[in-house]
Amino acid sequence: MSEFVSGPAGRIARVRALMAERGYDAVIIRDEANLRWLTGAQGVFDFTGELPHCAFITADETLLHTDSRYFNSFEEKLPEDSPWKLDMEVIDIPVWAAQRARDARCRVIAVEDTMELAFYTGLERGLDDAGIACGIAQMHGDLRLMRAVKDAEEIELMRRAQAITDAAFEHMLGFIKPGLTEKQIKLELENFMYEQGADGLAFGSIVASGPNTANPHAISSDRVVEKGDFVLMDYGARLNDYNSDMTRTVVVGEPSEEQRKIYDLVRRTHEECVRAIHAGVDGRAIHELSVKIISDAGYGDYYGHGLGHGVGIDIHELPVFGRKSNTVEEGAVITVEPGVYLPGVGGVRLEDYGVVTADGYEPFTTSPHELQIIDC
Repeated sequence: MSEFVSGPAGRIARVRALMAERGYDAVIIRDEANLRWLTGAQGVFDFTGELPHCAFITADETLLHTDSRYFNSFEEKLPEDSPWKLDMEVIDIPVWAAQRARDARCRVIAVEDTMELAFYTGLERGLDDAGIACGIAQMHGDLRLMRAVKDAEEIELMRRAQAITDAAFEHMLGFIKPGLTEKQIKLELENFMYEQGADGLAFGSIVASGPNTANPHAISSDRVVEKGDFVLMDYGARLNDYNSDMTRTVVVGEPSEEQRKIYDLVRRTHEECVRAIHAGVDGRAIHELSVKIISDAGYGDYYGHGLGHGVGIDIHELPVFGRKSNTVEEGAVITVEPGVYLPGVGGVRLEDYGVVTADGYEPFTTSPHELQIIDC
């Protein structure tokens, strides 16, 4: 686990340690998930992609530019001991950042590699107009790598989000029945999470039935659930800007022999892979284990996606259980979600998420792995 303290203070300290190591005089941050992580301001960021904020961090200052739509919310929701100084000067944001670089006498500033090209070129012009020679370095995923290791505050928020998600599954076991459409099931699922205290949805919920369950990212339709169908639900709650993620596949009425066979295979794959997880493991090795189990059973052609992904403020974060090598560290929160999808027949996915420990994996998900049969 990280040697830094939990919460925004520890996260800022991690960034400053990187700055000292790399020789950066300042970093400029635009990505809203990175800003939520660094400021600790809950319920301010709306993640619309508009990117209305900009942070400028030096060794001894933390400056945040926003506008009148958010200024009051930041004042209300920044932690009481927050070091952030707010500014809502009406100015082009790249110019504001360039002026801060001038004031701090920066020689090297770093930016996210995801920064918009228009902002980057505006920053270059602003630095030139300010009359300073300042190099611009790129942080190639550094903040995403930092965010991959969660602190205690983040883990607690995700446990609470998952509690809502698990409660929703238990509720849906009593709601699903033949005659309902996928859209009706989805609406009930999402409304229930809001009623249980979710601030929002982790992502657009996937609810599929029958042959549609063979599409891993199916769009819910007006298809009516019938006796004998699989019903797959992939969904999550969002709480204080942190996400949960789980998938469960149930069957309406007694399962066929083939349905039970593929369900049991997916469950076995999930549980064997979980037993192989520990801090320091290569995510590719865990993914390849899932592929081997499913392929050895004769279904390798029907499992094409990665085994898992990190979860946090974004629904897809580092690390991953996938085709590329990456180290999964202690404190990472990651999904395990193998699946088998038979076109024209149906599919099964079983997904938990939880935290990687020194010698294992602790799921936040408490919903059962046994195949749930909906009586009808």
